[in-house]
Amino acid sequence: MTRLMRWSLGFMTVTLLSGCGILAVGAVTGTTTVLADRRSPGVQAIDLGIQLEAGNQLVKRYGDSAHITVTSFNQKVLLTGEAKDADIKGGAGAYLKELKNVRSIFNEIIIGPNSSFTARANDTYLASRIKTQMIFTSDLPSNSMNIVVEASNVYLMGILTKAEADRAKKVASNTSGVKQVFVFFDIISDAERLRLEQEGKADRSQPNTNVNN
Repeated sequence: MTRLMRWSLGFMTVTLLSGCGILAVGAVTGTTTVLADRRSPGVQAIDLGIQLEAGNQLVKRYGDSAHITVTSFNQKVLLTGEAKDADIKGGAGAYLKELKNVRSIFNEIIIGPNSSFTARANDTYLASRIKTQMIFTSDLPSNSMNIVVEASNVYLMGILTKAEADRAKKVASNTSGVKQVFVFFDIISDAERLRLEQEGKADRSQPNTNVNN
């Protein structure tokens, strides 16, 4: 087995266990491909850039006064975690609004003390359980979604049809240990789903759609 193939298989394992929204697998040729993500490679790169830039800047700005997680999917940004006061929460949201390529922001930061290591570990474990159930649920493109868990509350992001969105929310809601489920999906038609699956990319102009009801 070549070094590249070993790297690809290792990356697949880490990605599956992390609960993130992209499944990467190494093909028999040793190359790495991204499957079932309805975002274009360019949008995926933008999302990663937003997360890295914003995450680093917020740590520099607020230090131990906040514990903020930045999640970007299809250029929609979710802020979760804790902040010492409302000024920090508002400041974090205001900073994200100034970033290039951010379509919309959902500021779900809680005012209060930073969560403990144990609480974060529990959230990570819960996210992995939900991700596993999503993977084994038929007709659910789990790899075009992001699953974020904070204080046992679940936040789902992705590009799904209404039927897929309802199915995903049901899976998360039925998982033991989950308090509440919040969804911030881009809802697409079945025709658009077929187009994206054929072209392997998501239109950046998708409307912001919240289906929490």
